Amino acid sequence: MRRTYAQAGLAEDDLAATWPEQFAAWMAQAVDAGVLEPNAMVLATAGPDGDVASRTVLAKGVDDDGIDFFTNYSSAKSRHLDANPRASVTFPWYALERQIQVRGTVHRLSAEATESYWRTRPRASQVGAWTSPQSTVIAGRDALAAAQAEVEERFAGQEVLPVPPFWGGWHLTAESVEFWQGRPSRLHDRLRFRRGGSAWVVERLGP
Repeated sequence: MRRTYAQAGLAEDDLAATWPEQFAAWMAQAVDAGVLEPNAMVLATAGPDGDVASRTVLAKGVDDDGIDFFTNYSSAKSRHLDANPRASVTFPWYALERQIQVRGTVHRLSAEATESYWRTRPRASQVGAWTSPQSTVIAGRDALAAAQAEVEERFAGQEVLPVPPFWGGWHLTAESVEFWQGRPSRLHDRLRFRRGGSAWVVERLGP
C-alpha cells in the first residue's frame, strides 16, 4: 500500500503568526472539505508504570493556551493523566494529507468550565455519561441497557441532568504544535511551533 502525497506544500511563509491562527485555518479547511469528525483527535497517554495507550476523543475547545476535551474521570485515560500529567494529541486529516500534533502538560478543568460545556450536550449524551462505567468490564450489552434505563428513570422529567461527580474536562497546555503536510517521495513538510520561554519558536523538522 503506497500513495504519493502531492495535494499541497507548507512553507514558513505560509504559516499564520501564531499556532492557534494556523490551527483555526486548517480546521476551517478540514470542515469545508467535509472531513469526517474534523475535531476528532488521537489522544496518547502513559501510566506511571510506562504502560501506553491511545484512543480517539473529540476536541471541544481551543484557545491560545491549548485544547480542551471531556471524559469520565474514572476512565483509563484519566487515570493515566492523573498519574502522569503529560499527553499528545494528533488530528489525522488523511483526506487532506495533513495532520496536527499537539504535545504538552494537562490539568483538570474547573467545575464551572465543565458545567458550562455540559449544558451544551444533548440530553442523550448526558444520559450516556451517567450510564457508562467507562473502561471497566461489564457483563454485556444488556447490562448497559439496564443501567441506561435506571438513569432515565432516576432523572425522568429533567431536561438537563446534573453533571456526574465522576465526569469533567481536561486542558492540554500546548508546549509544541506541529503542522504536517504530506509531500512526494516522503519528503514531507513539518513545521513546529515550540514554546521558547515567553515566545514561540518556529522550526522545520526533517521528514
